Formats: sequence, C-alpha cells, structure tokens
Amino acid sequence: MNQIEPGVQYNYVYDEDEYMIQEEEWDRDLLLDPAWEKQQRKTFTAWCNSHLRKAGTQIENIEEDFRNGLKLMLLLEVISGERLPKPDRGKMRFHKIANVNKALDYIASKGVKLVSIGAEEIVDGNVKMTLGMIWTIILRFAIQDISVEETSAKEGLLLWCQRKTAPYRNVNIQNFHTSWKDGLGLCALIHRHRPDLIDYSKLNKDDPIGNINLAMEIAEKHLDIPKMLDAEDIVNTPKPDERAIMTYVSCFYHAFAGAEQLLEWIRRTIPWLENRTPEKTMQAMQKKLEDFRDYRRKHKPPKVQEKCQLEINFNTLQTKLRISNRPAFMPSEGKMVSDIAGAWQRLEQAEKGYEEWLLNEIRRLERLEHLAEKFRQKASTHETWAYGKEQILLQKDYESASLTEVRALLRKHEAFESDLAAHQDRVEQIAAIAQELNELDYHDAVNVNDRCQKICDQWDRLGTLTQKRREALERMEKLLETIDQLHLEFAKRAAPFNNWMEGAMEDLQDMFIVHSIEEIQSLITAHEQFKATLPEADGERQSIMAIQNEVEKVIQSYNIRISSSNPYSTVTMDELRTKWDKVKQLVPIRDQSLQEELARQHANERLRRQFAAQANAIGPWIQNKMEEIARSSIQITGALEDQMNQLKQYEHNIINYKNNIDKLEGDHQLIQEALVFDNKHTNYTMEHIRVGWELLLTTIARTINEVETQILTRDAKGITQEQMNEFRASFNHFDRRKNGLMDHEDFRACLISMGYDLGEAEFARIMTLVDPNGQGTVTFQSFIDFMTRETADTDTAEQVIASFRILASDKPYILAEELRRELPPDQAQYCIKRMPAYSGPGSVPGALDYAAFSSALYGESDL
Repeated sequence: MNQIEPGVQYNYVYDEDEYMIQEEEWDRDLLLDPAWEKQQRKTFTAWCNSHLRKAGTQIENIEEDFRNGLKLMLLLEVISGERLPKPDRGKMRFHKIANVNKALDYIASKGVKLVSIGAEEIVDGNVKMTLGMIWTIILRFAIQDISVEETSAKEGLLLWCQRKTAPYRNVNIQNFHTSWKDGLGLCALIHRHRPDLIDYSKLNKDDPIGNINLAMEIAEKHLDIPKMLDAEDIVNTPKPDERAIMTYVSCFYHAFAGAEQLLEWIRRTIPWLENRTPEKTMQAMQKKLEDFRDYRRKHKPPKVQEKCQLEINFNTLQTKLRISNRPAFMPSEGKMVSDIAGAWQRLEQAEKGYEEWLLNEIRRLERLEHLAEKFRQKASTHETWAYGKEQILLQKDYESASLTEVRALLRKHEAFESDLAAHQDRVEQIAAIAQELNELDYHDAVNVNDRCQKICDQWDRLGTLTQKRREALERMEKLLETIDQLHLEFAKRAAPFNNWMEGAMEDLQDMFIVHSIEEIQSLITAHEQFKATLPEADGERQSIMAIQNEVEKVIQSYNIRISSSNPYSTVTMDELRTKWDKVKQLVPIRDQSLQEELARQHANERLRRQFAAQANAIGPWIQNKMEEIARSSIQITGALEDQMNQLKQYEHNIINYKNNIDKLEGDHQLIQEALVFDNKHTNYTMEHIRVGWELLLTTIARTINEVETQILTRDAKGITQEQMNEFRASFNHFDRRKNGLMDHEDFRACLISMGYDLGEAEFARIMTLVDPNGQGTVTFQSFIDFMTRETADTDTAEQVIASFRILASDKPYILAEELRRELPPDQAQYCIKRMPAYSGPGSVPGALDYAAFSSALYGESDL
C-alpha cells in the first residue's frame, strides 16, 4: 500500500474530474441498490480488515465500528504510514465527531475532494455515507496511484487487467462488472503472474462459481488477498457492483505489480533526496534531518523487504516453471530485476549524497551559531576590559611625581602595554569572526558589524593614547634611570657569560674514556670548535666590562653619591676576571691530554689489524683441515695404510702450524694488556681459534686411531680390503647425517637390506653388541666388529638368498617393483643400484639376480 514519506512534498492536487469521474460521485438523494450494498459491505469490510490486522485489530460492522472515529484514524495511519493528530478518548458525541473530522481533514489534505460526506452522518451510522467514505479512501490510497501506459486510476487498472489477460482464451475484460462474472478473468490474472498456482487449461467457462471460488481460495492462501465477495453474488447478479469488483481486483494489482509500485516509490523519493535547498536556521535543518531519519527507520525498511521479496518471488517462480518444463516468466520492459536493482542503486546514491549534504549543512549552521556565540563572548570580554582605560591614559599624574614615582609609573605603563599587546589577538579574532560570519551569510550580520566597528575604533584610540603617555613618561626619566638601565644590561649579559665560563671549566677538566680513533677524533674536533669560540667570548667579556666602566664613568662625571654595586646581579668584575684566566690555563692542558690519547688509540688500532690479519688466515686454515680429515674418513677407495699415511701427513702439517697459533696468542695478550675489547677487522676471537685448534687436534688423533683399529681388525679377522671397502660403502650409505655415526633406525635399515629377519628381541640383542653403552649410535668400528663376527659365525649369504626368494615368490629373480613394494625406499634403492641383471632361465625384462648380489655381498662371488 502506498505510504507518504515524511519530508517528501507529495503535493498532489486532484480536481474532481481527475480524481473521481462523475458517475462515482455520491448523491445524497439516490438510493443504493440492495445487492450492490451487500457486495460493498462485504468487500469494503474485508479490505479494511486486510489493513487493520497489521495493527492487531479488525471491524465487524462497517457503519458501527467507524462511528467513534478511532478505528477510522487507525486505518488511515496504517495505509498511509503517517501519524494523525492525537484522537479524543471521550465517549461523548462531540468527541466522536472530532475524531471523524480529523480523519476527514487528513483525507482532504491529500488533495481528495469529499462529496456530500460529513462527520455527523458517519457518527450516526449512515450506511451510504460510510460506504462512500471508504470508497473515497480506497480510490485515493489503492487505485489513484495506479499508472499504466499514461493512464491512471480506474482506466489504468482496467488497462492493466486487459494487458495481463489478453493472451487467455474466453477472457475479454471491458469493465469492472460483467467481464468478471465467469471467474476466468481472476484465474487468468493469477496464472499470468503465478502459473505454478493454477492450471488454466483445465478451467471450464461454464463453471463460473467454481472458477471464482478457485481464484479466491488461491488468492487468500498464496497471495494474502482476503476473500471479499461471494461467488454466488457475482454470478447471480445481472451487473455486479463495480466498486466491489474494482476494490478486489486492485488487490491483485498491488499483489502482482510490486515492481511497478517499488519503481514508482523510488521515482518519487529520488527528487526529494536530490533537493539541496538549504535552510537558514538550525531548527529547520534539524527538522530535515529528522525527516530523513524517519525515512531511514520507518519508510525505507519495508521497501527493502519488498525489494528482497520481489527478488525471492521472481527466483522461486522461475525455478518452479523450470521444474514444470514451462517457459520462463519475463516481466515487461523496464520492470526487470535488473531495472529495480539499477533504480535502487540510484536511490542509494542520492540517499548517500543527501545525508552527507544534510550533515554538512548542519555543521555549517552549527558553525555559524558557534561563531556568533563566540563573537558575543569575546566582544563582551573585550568591552569589559576596555571600560575606563581611556580615562586612565588621559591622566597627567606624572607632572608632579618624583623620579621614584615616575619610574614606578613607567613600569606600570609597561605592564599596561604588555596587557594591551596581549589583547591584540582578541581584537583580531573578533574582526576575523565577524568577517567569517559575513562570508557565511549570518542573518544578524548588521549588528555584528556595528559592534565590531565600535571595538576597532576604540582599540585605535587606546593605541594612540598609550603611545603618547609612554613618550611623556620617558621624557621625565633622569640620570638614575640611565644608570639603572646600565645595571640591568650588565646583569642580563654577565649571568649567561658567567654560566658559560663555569660550564667551559667543567668541560675542560672532564675525564674521558674512548675505545677508538673515531671517538678521540670526535673529542678533538669538539675541543677545536670550542677554541674557535674563545675570541667571540673574549669580545663579550670586554663588552660586559665596558658596561660597568660606563656606570662608574656616569657616577663620576655627574658626582652622584650612590654605590656602583649592581642591584640586579651577584656577579662581580673580579669574579669574571678570575674565571676567564682559569679558562685560558685549562685549554692547553686539555690539548695535551687529547693528543696523548690519540697516540694511544693509534697504537691500539695497529694491534687490532695485526691480530685480525693472522686470525683471518688461521681460522679458514683450521676449517679446511677439518673438512679434509672428514673427507678422508669416509673414503671407500684405497688401502687403509694409504689412508693412515695421508692422515699422518695431515698430523705433521698441523703440528708444524702450532707456531702460528703461539704467535697469535702473543698478539692477543698485547691487545688485552692495552684494554682493547673489540675488533671490527675480524669475526674471529682468540677463544674461537683455541676451540677450533683443540677440535682439530682431537679430530686428527681420533681419525688416526680409528684407521689403526680398522687395520688391526682387518688383519686379525682376515678381512680383505674389498670387504672393508664394502663395509664402508654400506655404512656411508645408511649414515644419513654423514657424521660417521648411524642411529638405531639407520642400523636397522642396514641390517634389513642385508637380509636379516629382525624381531624386536633379536634387534635388541644386536644393539647390546654394537652399542654397549646405550649412546643411541653405532660407530664404524662397532659395525666392522659386528660384520666380521657375523661373517665368521653364520652363513649370511644363504640367509639373504632365502629372504629374497620369499620376496620374489620363489622365482630365481626379483623385479625392481617388488623390491620397492616390500622394502623401505632407501633399502630398495640400495639393492636395485647394486643387483646385476638376471640372465638365467625364465628371465624377463628388468629381472635382477638377487643370488649373485647376496654372494657378492659376503665375498662368495667375484661380482
């Protein structure tokens, strides 16, 4: 239902020809057809209740329930969305008439011309007048705003019905009475918009009551349109009541023409939001803001819901049509979902700009009010301060005053001048505020300008009088004032100069601790800069002494019997002379100490560079030797004796390098004795070198011992060099960290790769042999001891072959895929890399000879 947005000036003015056609006017003397009256009673009551239920109430008897005017006013508030004047709650007749008049006045305020309808007749329960009034309300709020192809109201509604029902057989809508008697028109309207609710092809033109009842039941159940008529009344009446039919059909328009209504509401609202005519008062702009907030809180949310519901209904309809294999529903041009979305976006844009404009205007008016109040406050403060000042400045009290009194008056006048200067900003602020008020078109700018001009004129007079009084007071000053000024000047300059000399003496005697040439150079530079200021300081000293000499000269020249001591300062000339002589004595002493420290820092820098040069050579040398020893320990080619010889040569070179370490220790001792704690030329410290050297000695000794042990083991066990190399290859392969040690998991993987069928108990037994101390690692020596025992005590090759035969499903060969499937990745890769190709009976591409591999692993083959 249409709602009138607050703040939007919907100035609809309808004349009688435009709003009601002549045949719709009520004539007090005409009688209403009983059949029509019955139909109107039922239809109008149902229509009113469809709106009153939103407020939680309803009517039973249309001429009785509106007599006190309360429900009539409530009905108008619900359908318009506006607040009517507060109703009278009394039960007297005049209270009822007053309430009905408020409702009728509201209807008239909407541009509706009421014909022969008075409040007294409604209060008296006149059926004809009550029905006429309700019809007027229906016309205004349910039918008048209908617009279709440049036609409106009744003609627009009729044209809408004709357009929507045109494609349907047996439907020819020409009026709002006989054209609807067979019920097919109502069914066609429903099917046109909601084809999922009714199957039009099954309707029978010869069953009008069934058609009408079907349409009304579907409308009430699915479209929220209450049943307003009886099918029998429509069918059995030669000419059904036009107003009843029109009222009921309009409900279909509002149910189905949601897009048109929403677009029309947007079309009316956007010009209101785009109106940027400012108000001159804060209250008026706040009223605009309140209207906008009402729009946001009350009027827009239902439209948002309406928009969402339209989109939901459209999507639901399309889905149901698609499921039923029916053609998709296409809204008319300009009423697509995209059209609504575009219009809504324009509304949102206008709304955003309107709110921003409102806030800016309110801020502007608020600024004006603030500026005006600020002007009044500052002007009042200034006027209070300036009151009586002109009379004081015009006094000539200095003409009969003594010298002491003149000096007091002059000081007092200086204080006034300071006060005057302090008020200069206020006067300028007053003028600036007045100017801004003029620029912002303040409504009371004339009075503001007049008051501002008076303040400025008075300020100019005060400035002139102040200058004249100062000149008069200054002319009265005598010789004592001159002396006083000299004393004051001496005090102003002697105090900071005295402080400077005290600070200089403190700095010249200050102890310093530095650790680099840069730091001492910085101190020397600062000292040279200080010495450069001494001539200027000496000039200041001489100027200060000249002031005191001038005081003494004036006293002597005019034979004034006063003391030459300065009442403004405790600093004496003798004190200044003594401190200046002390400063000149301390300067060369400071020079000497700084130069001595510079020489010491140069010596320290040489020590740093000397140590860094050696450390930067020794550190990498130690690292290289560690890497060479590590590479030697994991080599698997050559005899152990060759490895031993190579390691002995490394040991010999390392022992011969000891002299370089000793020399570096000596340089480090010199650096420590010189209290040098940092060295930017190297990252190596003596502690780093010591630790690296000790680690190198330990590593070479341990590596030589390991090789010696391997030689003894080989000779004692009768192991060939090839077997030893094979053991080394296996150990290195499973030594994942390449640190000469296998952890338990590495060792387990190594044993499995050699064919051991390990249970937890067996593996635990083996670990007690290779890792008796429980350190969690297996050394190469322990590995060799274990392998030699196993080689001597068991027939390992046969066990490995048997294990591989099981994996190969008793085939004489095994495939790489079977190894990868049955063994861990690293074990499978180890076997695949070393197994030769199988060339015996039944060979297939990719076959591997596990028997040859096992025999070679334990020295039983020349493979």
